[in-house]
Amino acid sequence: MHSSFSFFEIASLLLTLSALFGWLNLRFLKLPHTIGLLVMALAGSLLLLALHKLAPGLGITADLQRAVAQIDFYDAIMNGMLAFLLFAGALHVDWHKLKRERVPIVLMATLGVVISTVVVGVLLWLTAGALGFDLPLQWALVFGALISPTDPVAVLGLLKAVDVPESIKAKIAGESLFNDGVAVVAFSVLLAVAVGTAGEGPDHLDPWHIAELFFYEGVGGAIFGFVTGWIAFRLMATIDDHIVEILISLGACAATYALSLRFHISGPIAVVVTGLLIANRDVDYAMSEKVKDYLFAFWEVVDEMLNSVLFLLIGLEVLVIAFDPSLSWIVLLCIPIVLLGRLISVSVPILLLTLRRTFSHGSIRILTWGGLRGGVSVALALSLPDSDAKPLLLSATYAVVIFSIVVQGLTVTNVVSRVVRPAKPPARDKAAAPPAG
Repeated sequence: MHSSFSFFEIASLLLTLSALFGWLNLRFLKLPHTIGLLVMALAGSLLLLALHKLAPGLGITADLQRAVAQIDFYDAIMNGMLAFLLFAGALHVDWHKLKRERVPIVLMATLGVVISTVVVGVLLWLTAGALGFDLPLQWALVFGALISPTDPVAVLGLLKAVDVPESIKAKIAGESLFNDGVAVVAFSVLLAVAVGTAGEGPDHLDPWHIAELFFYEGVGGAIFGFVTGWIAFRLMATIDDHIVEILISLGACAATYALSLRFHISGPIAVVVTGLLIANRDVDYAMSEKVKDYLFAFWEVVDEMLNSVLFLLIGLEVLVIAFDPSLSWIVLLCIPIVLLGRLISVSVPILLLTLRRTFSHGSIRILTWGGLRGGVSVALALSLPDSDAKPLLLSATYAVVIFSIVVQGLTVTNVVSRVVRPAKPPARDKAAAPPAG
């Protein structure tokens, strides 16, 4: 009987593979770092599965499968890594640019998520019915909720490498930082409805209770994040020591997220607000140049390290996820369905706002194609309770995420160069307006 792997052994494996694949990518593939890691992890996983079929006695694949199976992907992402990734992302976002784009960001992170959830859910339900699959509407809407948030890890990594007009960049970054919290609440509500419909939980949720839940988690998270961020900022302003100030930032990030989960408010929203406040509220007053250099360098390393492990894990999960070949067609059709849902969820808020302001040329197309999905969607899909719908929803999530990161991630630069007019790249939105393209 094989013994289980220790936490240290699994962490060592992930860090070693991240370093090795990172070197191979930089030396030979020369893809963007996280995409390169994902591609190599996927290729390695598929190669190991093929090797296991040809020579099952070797045991290499089985050992790695056991190691990966011991990792609770949902717990690792949603109750650990996400807090530090969101905080690091918020530290590097310009609050003043974010503030200028606050109206479209709020609309896309709230109304956009709702629209995408409904459009994707209904289209998947209709498609499943047309292809002869028995997928209840409630479970299709659960898929719509878990696949609707753009992943901040993937999106912020993308923005480092793509030359996008500043107004569009602020919208993409702001939306990706805040829509996770909204989507997680929507996912929880719809999952409760779906499970209840299956006879395993409450039969229905009152609409007022749902609205109260959204308000309590979202607004409560923002207020709590502001309080913890302000306290951390004030503590940092009274000293000038880069070690202690980095520790304060770490403590603020971890405590904000942990307490948010304890108080049942949105941890993602809280930790983003905390990061924004620490990095942008009179930062020159609170920190010396030396402290700023150390602090931002430290969080950049944390960001890149956790990014690397996350994308590696997404690729390695292929080893332990069972894919049903009979679902191939509907799984592949989920890719255009999600893209159409994204297009509509971006178009509605922007076209509503064009009544009062103009947007950079090509905003809708760039926001649609640049809305990458990632680890958050995979984590939510893996957390689904066992049901007849889970194999389809999990496979569809995986297909959409892989397509999003690899295909959209590698081609978004071409999309930007084709739709943005080089002669007139508006740096920010102006006041008045024809519709956006």
